[in-house]
Amino acid sequence: MAKRNNDRIKDPELYEELREEGNSKQKSARIANAAARDGRSAVGERGGEAGRYEDWTVDELRKRAAEIGIDGRSTMRKDELIQALRDS
Repeated sequence: MAKRNNDRIKDPELYEELREEGNSKQKSARIANAAARDGRSAVGERGGEAGRYEDWTVDELRKRAAEIGIDGRSTMRKDELIQALRDS
């Protein structure tokens, strides 16, 4: 019998909070599992200096969308690509 995706969530309370905030399932699971593994404060301290998607070119956005497997990226406008990347 296959496991349900929720069985893989290590911090279900945090996962549900993140989903209620509007985060995607994948992002919520990634954060919740990292928090369970490393502690919530350690996960909160992480972060980088990534540029804003609005400053990227359409080609750069499409390349990033391809890396994470967003379907329909070749016909998306810049604002659609940005939204799809943020929702992933």
